[in-house]
Amino acid sequence: MQVPVTPRPLTAEERAVVERVLRADFAGAEELRQQLDEARVVALWGARSVSVDLHVMGDAPRARIPSGPAPVTCTVVDEGGELVGEILLWTESGMLSGLEYAWFGDQPPASLPRVDRMGTSQVGP
Repeated sequence: MQVPVTPRPLTAEERAVVERVLRADFAGAEELRQQLDEARVVALWGARSVSVDLHVMGDAPRARIPSGPAPVTCTVVDEGGELVGEILLWTESGMLSGLEYAWFGDQPPASLPRVDRMGTSQVGP
């Protein structure tokens, strides 16, 4: 259930996670990087969710990629190196529209992963 919030800038944690994913080199990545300063969190994916909906304010450049998940994901591992999830960036009409922490397991994460727990961003379909 989506929980609307008063639009706010990304937290330092949210921004660091998005920047880590956008280190990958793919068509549209540069435009998505340029949108970060104007991106606002407009909703949570649930009352306790760390995944958020984004809206880019102003006149930032659009990425020439299809709407849906950006063509890059970044794995997340725990302290022991076990795979526990992945980060996906969502776009709508070439603009950032969501940050998702997809976790593997029974318990949802209480926070976004630390950047040092994120693997190499993988570019693909």
